[in-house]
Amino acid sequence: MKKRQMVLTMNDDSPRNSENSSLPVRTVRYGECQKNHAANVGGYAVDGCREFMAAGEEGTSGALACAACGCHRNFHRRVEEGGGEAEGEVGFE
Repeated sequence: MKKRQMVLTMNDDSPRNSENSSLPVRTVRYGECQKNHAANVGGYAVDGCREFMAAGEEGTSGALACAACGCHRNFHRRVEEGGGEAEGEVGFE
């Protein structure tokens, strides 16, 4: 089987590169830790970490570990600010 290489180029007139774009700007932060430390014994216990703090600089493996509780960033609740709700978040009224 022959392999092919494809090169994609961006057009400068695209709406993502335009200064007049109407797309909302979203920032993402990570809230409290939701890791269940008692799952192996059938219980539920969280460690009380209130906010994700990166253990390293952006681009390193430490950027994905929390300096406060030591768990991975995926265990912290994702909060998108500046437009819309976070993925998987359900709003109750």
